[in-house]
Amino acid sequence: MIPTPDLSHLKSADFEHVYEPAEDTFILLDALEEDANDLRDLQPRTCLEIGSGSGCVTAFLGSILGSASSLYLTTDINPYACKCTKTTGAQNKVPIEPLLASLASPLRRRLRRSVDILLFNPPYVPTESDEADSAQQHADIAGAWAGGRDGMVLTDILLEQVESLLSPTGRFYLVAVKQNDIKGICQRMLERHGLQGEVALQRRAGREHLFVLRFRRQQPAT
Repeated sequence: MIPTPDLSHLKSADFEHVYEPAEDTFILLDALEEDANDLRDLQPRTCLEIGSGSGCVTAFLGSILGSASSLYLTTDINPYACKCTKTTGAQNKVPIEPLLASLASPLRRRLRRSVDILLFNPPYVPTESDEADSAQQHADIAGAWAGGRDGMVLTDILLEQVESLLSPTGRFYLVAVKQNDIKGICQRMLERHGLQGEVALQRRAGREHLFVLRFRRQQPAT
């Protein structure tokens, strides 16, 4: 069993500004752990997490792959999150390079079809559109959960970028809830972008039904 990253350097005051790892974080960690051997076999050179928060997920990925074998990039609109991500990487001996940015905006051209592992635990909670817009504008902790109408505002934007980011053998892991229309997401990614999606892991957490979806390029028929 791969241990959860050490977050003892983060205090309660930090989690007033940065999303504290919760069930949606842990189901993503579990999905990555289940795929650990396959991920190592990929020998990934570039890993990118969108919305890194505390840095827990990328630090965990680094513990799977090793700190020297891959480039670990993250983005977040919250400057506190970027700072926490950097220190979490140092605490767990994973060299994470955080960027203050929305989604993959400054990296899309440079990383075109070169991201081997792409991770996104988005703000998926359905909220009023104004609430989601305000959360993004203020770049605070609410941006980690306020997902707008149907909880898909930011996810919809990134889904249109995934195909251009993934390397030929790349994998994309997305956290979602039942209300986000799991079947519809997978169908859209296949029809529009040729990316095959499947449920890597699912579980109930209180009132939420959480999913981790795994996408890769469509495999040619044999």
